[in-house]
Amino acid sequence: MPIMQVFLMEGRTDEQKARLIAALTDAAVEAIGAPVESVRVIVTEMPKTQFGIGGKTAKELGR
Repeated sequence: MPIMQVFLMEGRTDEQKARLIAALTDAAVEAIGAPVESVRVIVTEMPKTQFGIGGKTAKELGR
């Protein structure tokens, strides 16, 4: 059973996250022949104040 964990900065819509989950599931099915019902995708959203880039928070950088 493939399990994929994705970390994203907050701000995506539910529809965008659903499309990502579908695309990752399709990729696992195609790449390794996993049965679609066995694929698990975990999306973890990170507040922009808890995501650092080059020593600054994503919020500070306007991301």
